[in-house]
Amino acid sequence: MSDSERNRLSGRLSRYARVGMNVGGVAAKVAGTRLFGGTLDKGKNASELATALGGLKGPLMKVGQILSTVPDLVPPEYAEELSQLQSNAPPMGWPFVKRRMQAELGPDWEKKFESFDRQPAAAASLGQVHRAVAKDGRALAVKLQYPDMQSAVEADLAQLKVLMSIYRRIDRAIDTSEIFEEIGTRIREELDYAREARHALLYKIMLDGQPLVRVPEVEPRLSTRRLLSLTWLEGRRLLDFRDRPLEEKNRIAAAMFNAWWSPFARFGVIHGDPHLGNYTVFEDEDGVAAGINLLDYGCIRIFTPAFVGGVVNLFHGLRENDRDRVVAAYESWGFVGLSNELIDALNIWARFIYAPLIDDRVRTIADGVAPSEYGRREAFQVHQVLKEKGPVTVPREFVFMDRAAIGLGSVFLHLKAEMNFYELFAETIEGFDVALLGQRQQAALGGVGLV
Repeated sequence: MSDSERNRLSGRLSRYARVGMNVGGVAAKVAGTRLFGGTLDKGKNASELATALGGLKGPLMKVGQILSTVPDLVPPEYAEELSQLQSNAPPMGWPFVKRRMQAELGPDWEKKFESFDRQPAAAASLGQVHRAVAKDGRALAVKLQYPDMQSAVEADLAQLKVLMSIYRRIDRAIDTSEIFEEIGTRIREELDYAREARHALLYKIMLDGQPLVRVPEVEPRLSTRRLLSLTWLEGRRLLDFRDRPLEEKNRIAAAMFNAWWSPFARFGVIHGDPHLGNYTVFEDEDGVAAGINLLDYGCIRIFTPAFVGGVVNLFHGLRENDRDRVVAAYESWGFVGLSNELIDALNIWARFIYAPLIDDRVRTIADGVAPSEYGRREAFQVHQVLKEKGPVTVPREFVFMDRAAIGLGSVFLHLKAEMNFYELFAETIEGFDVALLGQRQQAALGGVGLV
């Protein structure tokens, strides 16, 4: 091990220790307050917690973003602080990159590319992306994982467990045990770039014939479990299009809707990480927004056909005020022991999420509600009921389903798109059949080696 590698490892271990002590200190403060009957300043406590967790600047940032987008999973004060955590890990320097690339592709790795940019095009929590050119002239995005990420993820998940234990001491409205297991499984999967390559191939199949969405091609000869080479898709940031004509913004929104909900309704697969860095907008020859590039395939969730059927049944049940169908949908998702009060509480949140989909008219997602207040009233109402009548155990599948819905809604809020979301969703689920979805899912997953 070189001196620089040894220093990097030593630095990471010291950060783990420091963060562990800081989080432990916050937990001790919460426990002491509860024990001795004092009052807790949640806002200050949340700020201290975010500062403690921010010490890693690694995989835990993904966890923070997840927690901040699932309403009422943590108190609002915590969600506000966690939503501001950013993955700004410094990129690996060129000597380090060369050693990592040699470890993945062998000592002659540079000869396998026509060119390879020394400076990364992007750096995130788990790895960084370099632009390169293949021997056949194709532009590539080469995603290289940072070293020792397995240890980093496990350390971060240990901190998450502490965070969730803090919340349980403050508020017992939600049992977070299944949520922790789900988050852990998904983040560990993101470390396997061979799996991510299969996900990209799967999306090629699922979105075939969708002109508004582009999916990169995998270069298997230049990919491993810790290295992923995909064709480079030219595009611009979505936020660059906020002031474009409404027609362009609506086209981008329609592309986003198709990219997320068509694979879910037809194959039971959803992209669980719809944040602004995971797609760009491509333009036509006149510089007009023509669609989106879907860039990242690390956080993909595959659902059972029965779960997807529950989503469709809940849509119909809410639209037709069919309480029996609504309850059956919740039960198909894994909610158990639901009283009438808990069902009513779940319906508050469900009607908020489904509101644009069951409202047959052109509208914005927020429909006149200020973005800063979007969903807050509903989350508060649900929390009050769960605090009194709960706790309720949230099924693990619900975590990324809810996150995808909230994340996608935030994109539409940014764009201020005005569309008939009911028509889009009704077209997506037209002719829906659980058995047919199961057959289609097995064929697609088998075709890319995911079963």
